[in-house]
Amino acid sequence: MTNGKKSTVIALEEHYWDHELTQHFTGRGPEMRIPGLQERLYDLGTLRIREMDEAGIDLQVLSHGAPAVQRLDAQTAVPLARKVNDNLLAAIKLHPGRLEGFAVLPSADPLAAADELERCVIRLGFKGGMMHGLTGQNEFLDLKKFWPIYERAAALDVPIYLHPAVPHKAVVDAYYGDYLEQYPTLATAAWGFTVEAATQGIRMVLSGVFEAHPGLKIVLGHLGESLPFSAWRIDMALSRQGNRSSAFRDVFREHFWITTSGNFSTPALLCCLLEMGADRILFSVDYPFVMSPPGVQWMQELPVSPEDKEKILNGNAKRLLKL
Repeated sequence: MTNGKKSTVIALEEHYWDHELTQHFTGRGPEMRIPGLQERLYDLGTLRIREMDEAGIDLQVLSHGAPAVQRLDAQTAVPLARKVNDNLLAAIKLHPGRLEGFAVLPSADPLAAADELERCVIRLGFKGGMMHGLTGQNEFLDLKKFWPIYERAAALDVPIYLHPAVPHKAVVDAYYGDYLEQYPTLATAAWGFTVEAATQGIRMVLSGVFEAHPGLKIVLGHLGESLPFSAWRIDMALSRQGNRSSAFRDVFREHFWITTSGNFSTPALLCCLLEMGADRILFSVDYPFVMSPPGVQWMQELPVSPEDKEKILNGNAKRLLKL
């Protein structure tokens, strides 16, 4: 609330599923045990809008759930991504002012992905693109073969949202395998997703892509996948003798935005405010993997200034996404 008026609430990492795309999913993670999850993922109408209203969310920016098309070959992913994005636009048009979209990008063909991003932004009105984890089974998104996507995003002045997906099988087996029977989400939302997406973020900074494309904007969810907490130490360690010169912390704070998706922790949020500044944090829920009311309620109770709260709830999203 600001001056007695309800703040506009924009939620930036809110997921859905497309029936045609999910036919290509080869496995379903432990999160699929959440009651009612699939119903909510497939619903882009009555149920979703009702639950937005009940929670006090004015706008959801929709993105397809992981791994989207990142694990598909180029021949399959390119035409499928186009269909999925067109389907999303049709749903958005049914609820003007309530839904916006991030494009599904077929990163197995980087030039086609760049073209699809441009089509979605220019012709469909989408607000950026999202990619999930590794492309194929083992290609990190910082590799130079993917830079045409980032060049196009910078030219269009739209962000790319780097979202986690299930880590490489060898990592899952080596790091988490002993505990998966009792704690199946350890490899995903509890910890594996964080390690996966934080590694992508670090590699992006070290790759030089931001020097090549200084207008590039990247979004990380879950309060930055722990990187704001670790940025000083990463920067310090990379400055030691034997490392190539690095300004990790400066580059990270200049080119990354972070969201609150699935991480409603006041101490963590305050750390992020101190490290990133209020202009770099955007409200998100991670619906329907996380339900909306706790996130909205948490924001209402945050011990931050009304001005900073307004930035997080809507102002930063309006500026970044040109809403």
